[in-house]
Amino acid sequence: MSQPVIKYTLTKQGRQPEWLSSDSRAFKGQHGTSANKAGKLPRFGSPQDTIYLGVGAGDPDSDGTPDGYVGIITTKTDLQTYITEVGVAGDYKVVTSTLTGIQTATTTGLSTAWDAVNTQEGYQGGLSTSTTTKRTASGVGTVATLTGSGVVKVVTASVTGSGSTSTTVDTPITVDPASTLTITGVSTSVGIVTTTEPGGGITTTTTTTTTNTYSHTDVTTTTSTSTSSTTTDGVTTRTDTVVTSEHTKYETSYDYATEATRLWDIYEAINS
Repeated sequence: MSQPVIKYTLTKQGRQPEWLSSDSRAFKGQHGTSANKAGKLPRFGSPQDTIYLGVGAGDPDSDGTPDGYVGIITTKTDLQTYITEVGVAGDYKVVTSTLTGIQTATTTGLSTAWDAVNTQEGYQGGLSTSTTTKRTASGVGTVATLTGSGVVKVVTASVTGSGSTSTTVDTPITVDPASTLTITGVSTSVGIVTTTEPGGGITTTTTTTTTNTYSHTDVTTTTSTSTSSTTTDGVTTRTDTVVTSEHTKYETSYDYATEATRLWDIYEAINS
């Protein structure tokens, strides 16, 4: 009895089907994709609205198939074609985090100078810091970018019979200091509310909200600190070393042929 590559969904109870292969080498839950076509009435409802690849425990019965069965893939070529279709729709990419920047700052001084930092008097001098030249590198592929949107300014203006007031709240977009931020769009919305005071006066409040859409390179900056101390003739010297690292994510094309080979090799090993 063969154990074929199967396209399937979860059961109506949201579980993996019991009729999937129990072989320890088998795969399941691979390359999930929507079971329904955009713009069409849904063929599958939750939790059966995602189609996965797996290995079945046996060939499908021509008289009927179990709950969750969608189809069978019988050749490596068909498998690669299917994975490619799913991957293109899902915008598959290989994302690799690469160390693209590193810099070290070393601060040295007597322990008494360090201790003074946390006293009421505060730092009184005596520490020296040296910083290395930042070393940079590039990764392979295209730098990954992230997108988002956020409110950057809210201006509230109130007008009454006796005068007017205005307040402005700025909330700039913040990203990692090593990331490159690009504003891709600006939109403004205005809301006006008029209220009548108990004494008959009218207050008109106008709220102007500015929203930016943006993109930024996917860079993450981290720091690590190590401390060491040496004592000579009763005098203790402390050294703090701070290493600042920048990791950038790069995107490269997904290798559909390699992935099809990986899954097909599993299928053949199970059925050999």
